[in-house]
Amino acid sequence: MECRERRGKSKVLIMKTGYILTVMLTLVTTGAFAVPLETLVSADTAARLRASDELILETQLRNPSLRLLPQNAELRQFVNTASQSLNPGMMVEALYLYRKPAGFHTSASNWDEGQKLRIFNQLTAISTLAGIQYYSSSRGVMRTFYESSGVIDSATNRNPLPDPVFTQIPLMLSLHARQKDLTFGDNIYNYNYVNTRDALFFSQENVTALSYGIIPAIGRGNLRSIISIFDCGDSILVYAVSMARASTLPGMGDRISNSFGNRADAVLKWLSGRLNNEVFGRI
Repeated sequence: MECRERRGKSKVLIMKTGYILTVMLTLVTTGAFAVPLETLVSADTAARLRASDELILETQLRNPSLRLLPQNAELRQFVNTASQSLNPGMMVEALYLYRKPAGFHTSASNWDEGQKLRIFNQLTAISTLAGIQYYSSSRGVMRTFYESSGVIDSATNRNPLPDPVFTQIPLMLSLHARQKDLTFGDNIYNYNYVNTRDALFFSQENVTALSYGIIPAIGRGNLRSIISIFDCGDSILVYAVSMARASTLPGMGDRISNSFGNRADAVLKWLSGRLNNEVFGRI
């Protein structure tokens, strides 16, 4: 499905096979820019990221605070607003540096619009999350994260839709998705995407309550996950945070926190694979 700009309108209606996807706001008119890594994170953190292919992970329970959040005003406002409205009891943050192939390096002043568009289309490819694996600490084995995953028309009707594909990046976009998680069950999520001059980021919020087996774990709207993408010229900085007001049943907080840390690693590996295969052609 291709989504094209309709200038002068505040809503873009995207139609295919009988459904309408509503995109709020017009398309971005500013150029894209790469940002030096050291302007986003401290020099020590930048050195750690460059020295290893591993992600930097912070897991916190009980009065968590944001520790890895990059120095970007728009992202900080987006994440802080989510955190303040949620008042989470658990938080998992991750930083990961993806290294571009040599032929795709850009200068510190220009983020190639083609790269940015291809990355955005991978972020909205929600169906490709189906089947990704994460390490289950409680079971000591690799386990499927999402058994199924896909865009739907609404939280009420739940009619499946294909992943949207864009020819230009919208400034903001909202989607609903149905995802069957082998830990938390079959649930509905709201995805909100934001495109800024320096970054792409999106949030995931649970529309339905999550349960751990038969045990209620996270109430409706009490889970927020945010992923941001920054072009740093020769690399891409990915910041991810999951925060939740979780069940206070004994042992549940630690179990959920450990699960979310391993899931963050799985999602970042999924994103890295999509960048390799679909954006930069490195298989």
